[in-house]
Amino acid sequence: MIKGFKEFILRGNVIDLAVAVVIGGAFGALVNSVVEAVINPILALFMKADAGGNIGFTVPGLYGDVTFPIGNLITAIITFLVTALVVYLVFVYPMNTWKERQAAKAGVDQTKEEPLPNEQELLIQIRDLLQDRKLLDERGAPVAPAPTAPETT
Repeated sequence: MIKGFKEFILRGNVIDLAVAVVIGGAFGALVNSVVEAVINPILALFMKADAGGNIGFTVPGLYGDVTFPIGNLITAIITFLVTALVVYLVFVYPMNTWKERQAAKAGVDQTKEEPLPNEQELLIQIRDLLQDRKLLDERGAPVAPAPTAPETT
């Protein structure tokens, strides 16, 4: 039972999903607070804030000025980037390093992949197969298959 649970937990997809949900939710609030307390005041030095405290730029319109509140957008982008970076550095990178070390202990080289054949190599293989089946002559020209006599019963 414990061995099965260990295999379940060590599957990459389950760990990645759990990390994304739990840590992303918990850490998101912290990063959001830091962005609102530090980054937004710095941006407010360069952009006008409306009555609600939203940072943005104001455009004069027919019926009065219109403020585009981009502060929330900037906050969301920074929150996402910082959260993703921390989750990667704290969980994903160490897990990938651990997997590589486990593969190295087992003697499996995960970095080497056999290169795919290019188009010319594939065409040469097809030509050789057709010649083996006598569908091409020695020059590589197609040969019509010999007619076969109908079977009589």
